[in-house]
Amino acid sequence: MQWRGRRGSGNIEDRRGMGAAGAGGVGVVGMLAILAVGYFFGIDISPLVQGMDQGQPGQSRPLTEEDQQWGEFVSVVLADTEEVWAPVLPEQAGIAYVDPKLVLFSGVVQSACGGASAAMGPFYCPGDQRVYLDTDFFDMMASRMGAGGDFAYAYVIAHEVGHHVQNLTGTLGETNRLRSQMGERDANQISVLTELQADCYAGIWARHAQQRFGAIEAGDLEEAMRAAQAVGDDVIQSNAGRTPVPDSFTHGSAAQRQEWLMRGFNSGDMAQCDTFKAAGL
Repeated sequence: MQWRGRRGSGNIEDRRGMGAAGAGGVGVVGMLAILAVGYFFGIDISPLVQGMDQGQPGQSRPLTEEDQQWGEFVSVVLADTEEVWAPVLPEQAGIAYVDPKLVLFSGVVQSACGGASAAMGPFYCPGDQRVYLDTDFFDMMASRMGAGGDFAYAYVIAHEVGHHVQNLTGTLGETNRLRSQMGERDANQISVLTELQADCYAGIWARHAQQRFGAIEAGDLEEAMRAAQAVGDDVIQSNAGRTPVPDSFTHGSAAQRQEWLMRGFNSGDMAQCDTFKAAGL
């Protein structure tokens, strides 16, 4: 992915130097609270990241050169999503696009949705319209999930921005309302359809980013496809030593996530991302 030397977004809030104290020190209760919100990029991946450093209360640190590089990368990707969705959302949905903020944090963080741990993965909080990301997740994708590469990481960000698009269109609020009225199995199905639509929106971003900026290089789509596979519920459950149980899926299988990512990329059309209609709902 060609990203160096390009415009970065001004909608970045960097809390990484604040340490756990600045994030609020959520602990176990906070982790459970944010898990219940259900806006994470993947299901609970904590079985895969046991031993991951979560920081110590009251501890702060200066940003390393690597931290600064990650910050620049995330800023450029976020800027690309802004430039893509600003025209696409009004043209295809008749809704004005409002830029989200992206919060970089280390270890733990507080959001309007509660407290979160880095072990739970990136997430979007509709309460404050912010994407939350600990870039250590990218290192974990490369080292433990076999899904490294800058375009794979860009897909992660674009997926979370996809949830922001859902929030602006009203889809996210409606699906959460429906889930609160359903049993676990049906609620999980709605969650899967919500996540697959966000994957499809990430694909739309990738297509328009390529057309507008020529940012995609050879092998980039393959990186994104590997990432989509790695965060499939079936793959995550298998890697955690559990037998995959489809009724427990909340984000979709690896094959589903890859399918909807490419559906968005191939069409560039939000109308082709109606996972709910495709499921007969």
